[in-house]
Amino acid sequence: MAAQFGRRLAKGAATTAVAAVAVAALSASQAPGVSVDDHGRQTAADAQPTPEATADSGTATGNSRYYTDLPPLDSPNPSPSASPSAGSTPVAQGAAEAGIPATVLDAYKKAEQALKEAKPGCNLPWQLLAAIGKVESGQARGGEVTADGTTITPILGPQLDGNGFALIKDTDGGKYDGNSQYDQAVGPMQFIPSTWAWAGRDGNGDGVKDPNNVYDAALAAAHYLCRNNWDLSQQSNLNSAILSYNGSQDYLNLVLSWLEYYRKGTHEIPDGTGTLPSHSSDDKTKTHSRTTTTKPAKPGKTTPPSSSPSPTPPSGTPSTPSTPSPTPTPTDTVDRLADAGTPKLTAMAGDAFTEKISTKAVTKAGKAVAKVRVRFTIVGTTDSAFTGGEKVATVVTNNSGVAVAPALQAGEKTGDFTVRATVVGRAVTGVDYKASVTERVADTLVRTSDTALTCTPGGQFADQVEVKATYKGAVADKVGVTATLVKSVLDPTEDDKGPYFKDADGKTVRTLTGLQTDADGLLKLPQLYSDDTTGTFVLRITTAGGATLDVQLTVAAADSSASPSPSPSASPSA
Repeated sequence: MAAQFGRRLAKGAATTAVAAVAVAALSASQAPGVSVDDHGRQTAADAQPTPEATADSGTATGNSRYYTDLPPLDSPNPSPSASPSAGSTPVAQGAAEAGIPATVLDAYKKAEQALKEAKPGCNLPWQLLAAIGKVESGQARGGEVTADGTTITPILGPQLDGNGFALIKDTDGGKYDGNSQYDQAVGPMQFIPSTWAWAGRDGNGDGVKDPNNVYDAALAAAHYLCRNNWDLSQQSNLNSAILSYNGSQDYLNLVLSWLEYYRKGTHEIPDGTGTLPSHSSDDKTKTHSRTTTTKPAKPGKTTPPSSSPSPTPPSGTPSTPSTPSPTPTPTDTVDRLADAGTPKLTAMAGDAFTEKISTKAVTKAGKAVAKVRVRFTIVGTTDSAFTGGEKVATVVTNNSGVAVAPALQAGEKTGDFTVRATVVGRAVTGVDYKASVTERVADTLVRTSDTALTCTPGGQFADQVEVKATYKGAVADKVGVTATLVKSVLDPTEDDKGPYFKDADGKTVRTLTGLQTDADGLLKLPQLYSDDTTGTFVLRITTAGGATLDVQLTVAAADSSASPSPSPSASPSA
């Protein structure tokens, strides 16, 4: 690959410089560190490299190692005129690089389709997943996967022990990476275990969320990139999403390069025949990058490395430099998290919570600590989520040491759940916040028609009862409703005669439960019938929240005044 890189650089050195400027212009405003603001959006405001970035910074990979090989500068299609240099193995660069193993490609495309249905506003292209998959694992090591998409052998990044990488101590007991001391990035999309714990998905429908399965990993990556209501058709959102995967400017430039390359055309190749990259971000000998403008070497001459040469050590025996004591990071000074005035968290099912969680990071002396990453995690059996549909959000404390979580959106499941605030990279006392979701309610219930409801004995009512529910003047949708035929306005006991409904078996029922208004707050009751009892009856309709409506029903014999009674002398009919 290194030899090939030199040849394609020689072919398009000028193009490289132009591409570098273009990519840099697209992402110049992005910094390596990113966080989530109080609206659930990714932000790069004051996101400069800081010492605490060596801890788990909330990225999918923990800023682990990735492949740095660049795509060819020519078309993805193999050039018929391309001829290998003497003594080299003939390789069609375009065909080798643009080809994606069949199962891996299928996983990317299925993930794209799933996101079109789950989060259509994200506009996720499968080529973005392919670009990240290329950089993270060389498309699952060139497609070394089984028929169901599981890698033949686990793909593990280096242990994140702080030695050249972030320091992330074990978070999964070795469940995913087999390492009970430090975390390692896992699988074809290289998720760290702490991120997979909440971002993992089951992409192949086998009931298991496996980071080493390319279908599971691709779907998880798609949802991860589409959180926070990002629209990836907008360059700024695309940049933020990629940086949230790995907070490196070089990583952003590299992924954007592969994205554009795959957009020009790709094709399917057999599993296990993909090209495995040969350079990685931890390769201290690498000298190539997208922004290099070094001219290629002339035949027979040696080109010095583009990086600055190492200084010549002075004569004599050098003294061993002393190791400076590490400067404590803001995260190191945090003693605990404390509530920062969060009000009671209550919302009706389907509504947004009007209150937000505020948490403060403080030292042992009670002093506020700024620039600390606080992770908010929704725990418990609930379908409630943060804005954007995610269960986890990471926010950086402001100058007052306060982190405000994104707004919560209540789901349909009622009851209590917990939002847990913890410090990223430190095991200190966090804060649990109780949130409650109440059932949908209505405060007003009216009929949509004023037509009198009448019936003859043993017959059926011509009109069905339809009602509309509202709450504080707005449509009350999905509100539970009960309808009961009662004995009177003053006696709510179920009547045992007069009008009735029928169940699925045609049997008489006078109480209906489990009814619900539609999206417009409307509910049409089933057909009403009557026995032979005449008189005036009451149908009582009630909703969750206490709205009540009494509807009058009349059962009377047919009016015979329109047709005269037969004469006594008339002969009866046969």
